[in-house]
Amino acid sequence: MCKIKYPLLAGLTTMALLLQPVAGADWQEEVETLTSQVLPQAIANRHWFHARPELGNREFETARKIIDELNRLGFDEIEQGVAHTGVVAVLKGGLSGPTVALRADMDGLPVTEKTGLAFASKVTTLWQGVETGVMHACGHDAHMAILLGVAEVLSQMREGIPGNVKFIFQPAEEGPPVGEEGGAQLMIKQGVLGGRYAPGAIFGLHVFPGRTGSIMYKADGFMAAADSLEIEIVGKQAHGSMPWGGVDPITAAAQVINALQTVVSRQLDISQAPAVVTIGSIHGGNRGNIIPESVKLTGTIRTLDPGMREQVQSLIKQTAQQAAMSMGAKALVSIDLGYPVTFNDAKLTKAMRPVLERTALGGLATEVKPYMGAEDFSFYANEIPGLFFALGVAHDDPTVEIATNHSPYFYVNDKALPVGIKALSQLALEWLYSNR
Repeated sequence: MCKIKYPLLAGLTTMALLLQPVAGADWQEEVETLTSQVLPQAIANRHWFHARPELGNREFETARKIIDELNRLGFDEIEQGVAHTGVVAVLKGGLSGPTVALRADMDGLPVTEKTGLAFASKVTTLWQGVETGVMHACGHDAHMAILLGVAEVLSQMREGIPGNVKFIFQPAEEGPPVGEEGGAQLMIKQGVLGGRYAPGAIFGLHVFPGRTGSIMYKADGFMAAADSLEIEIVGKQAHGSMPWGGVDPITAAAQVINALQTVVSRQLDISQAPAVVTIGSIHGGNRGNIIPESVKLTGTIRTLDPGMREQVQSLIKQTAQQAAMSMGAKALVSIDLGYPVTFNDAKLTKAMRPVLERTALGGLATEVKPYMGAEDFSFYANEIPGLFFALGVAHDDPTVEIATNHSPYFYVNDKALPVGIKALSQLALEWLYSNR
């Protein structure tokens, strides 16, 4: 429980004692002590989640585990089935005040794990008609375990908390199944940021393969917008021995791919902000002696500036169409808007920087360049002030090759979990004390 002072109100005929929570070292030390106590359970929870990953909008067993843990902690306001499988819980503090939100994502990826860990995933599923493994290859198991650790820490401090903490466990961050809504957009659509406990700010983290316990952050654009790109190159089918009798969409596709690389390198002002255009798949034809009628390209577009996001879409369409036309083919370009830029509120980031610095292992909290990866936390931060940061989770052994997120070898060092628990706990408390 948070320690309290009893200030004397001088000048009053009737003396009264008012309980005032200490917004300083006392609650910081209490978070430190409680984090040590809850850490074994947090590690056990992470291993449990890691061994049982589920894909977006299908996190049924994951949600049941989260609900069981919240019930164990005495939460009495738990909402289930939000955005299909999401869980939202509110911890009501003992003192009046505003509400702050903390968010963790729940879903795994269609990746066959190769870490060799004792608790490695053995789960398989059908993904786009092909049997594949399922793995927490992006570290969402750690995110959930950390947030449950925060829930346990703050539930033991609730009587001294000036306000409320909303815990958001969100499904489908990696994207919902085709034809379904999901993720942060659906959570917001279903009211997670509104109602009686509408939060005034939101915090979240993502584990990255950096030095264990380090914290990386950036004000303003921290992670990129991600939009999907599909281009169908339409030609005219012919015999492979007589290409002059048709229009070769494969050759045209090669020209389109090369031309698209000039969008960023020659047509955008990249001194303003970085951008990436990547073609990740090519599908066309079924025999070596047949020129097919069409070829399909798919890719991703990453930008950090909203104006450049619009500009690059126009340039991609223009460049692809003209390159295909030069070969006698047509380019049908489709761009689907995905996650917007993950913006960290500059004022909030500045105010919370001391929290990140004191909770990072060895004080290693660094303002970094933006990441070109994307996160649907961006949708929350578009609605209310948000701060999203990265937590380093690399292996202790420097000779072990560091695997990136989404790799079948991605590794999370459990020694980073207490840093995440302390950081999110103190961010929530710091904001509540500052805004009561």
